[in-house]
Amino acid sequence: MTFNENANVGGNTARRRGAGVAVAGGGVVGLGAIAVLLLQLFTGQDFSSVLPLGPGTDASGGGDTEIAQCETGADANANDSCRLAAGSVVLDKYWQDQVQGYRAPTLVIVNGSASSSCGTASNQTGPFYCPQDESVYVDPTFFGLMRDQFGASAGDLAQLYVLAHEYGHHVQYITGIMDEHPNDGAGATGNGVRTELQADCFAGAWVGAMTEEVDENGVPYLQAPTQAQIADAINAARTVGDDNIQQQSGGFVNPESWTHGSSEQRQRWFQLGYQGGVSACDTFGVPGGSL
Repeated sequence: MTFNENANVGGNTARRRGAGVAVAGGGVVGLGAIAVLLLQLFTGQDFSSVLPLGPGTDASGGGDTEIAQCETGADANANDSCRLAAGSVVLDKYWQDQVQGYRAPTLVIVNGSASSSCGTASNQTGPFYCPQDESVYVDPTFFGLMRDQFGASAGDLAQLYVLAHEYGHHVQYITGIMDEHPNDGAGATGNGVRTELQADCFAGAWVGAMTEEVDENGVPYLQAPTQAQIADAINAARTVGDDNIQQQSGGFVNPESWTHGSSEQRQRWFQLGYQGGVSACDTFGVPGGSL
């Protein structure tokens, strides 16, 4: 996925919040810590009990500032924070066409740590959506850790898949889906897993249509994704399946404890959205055996 270099992404409403960088063990993040960070990146679950904060952490929250040097598609292609901010512009335009009365969430680019109505956001809690303040929180340092220190894939489209998934939760909140289907903690066929799979499907629907959104000059924001980029996003969905995470963490697969769905389910629902759009994303209408 590549932004067209001359697309205008200025005027985005993303905000940077926080100061400092959370580090472990006196300033060096080891492989074990990064493995925990990878789990949190895509699951949104807090594993901070096994990754203690070390010197240099600032949990004060700080004030909001604009994302610097983020005016064009070229800026978005060069910088993770601007890429996320630019992605929010395209996501908002897409959902304005899909949801009557759509209101945009606030995208908060976390710098180290920041306060939210759902608790502290940091590079230990992973990307998440907070319904209480209708905000999406993402710390881009996750992507750098994945690429530079862990050797994992975190391509441009995989990054925007993460962002689009969280925006999917915002859509679920403002349209009443979350209220209609509250988390019942029922494992592999419960509302929690169905909610997450629907957010994956919504992300796929956006990826399938994202090149149709244009700026005020008629310039498409994004170029069509390559097959390799689509494969990267699908692989990201596979990597964060509950069964894969349980296996990689040395445990056994226990569907009763699932919160996000299996690797196969996450890939499949992403692809269903990519091919069929939002109308293909009714995860709540599917029998448990077919989910």
